[in-house]
Amino acid sequence: MKKYIIERNIPSIGKFDDATLKGASIKSCDALNQVGSSVQWVESYVTGDKTFCVYLAEDESYIKKHAEISGFPANTITEVITMISPVTAG
Repeated sequence: MKKYIIERNIPSIGKFDDATLKGASIKSCDALNQVGSSVQWVESYVTGDKTFCVYLAEDESYIKKHAEISGFPANTITEVITMISPVTAG
């Protein structure tokens, strides 16, 4: 599967309480179950008005389908080509 970063514009998400974030997570997981095993959610980073989500998917269409079912926007979907880290300098 390919790795993607999804940018979601969600106003004030950084101010959401734990219960609201949990509810969003449950909603996302329910949508993933409907889409099937061709898409997986790895993790998300929450900022003031956005989330940056890491997903694995066969292709971008599965991410779009998840967004449609969940109701969470997928404003920008970017395929990750490779990764670097401090280990790369090694």
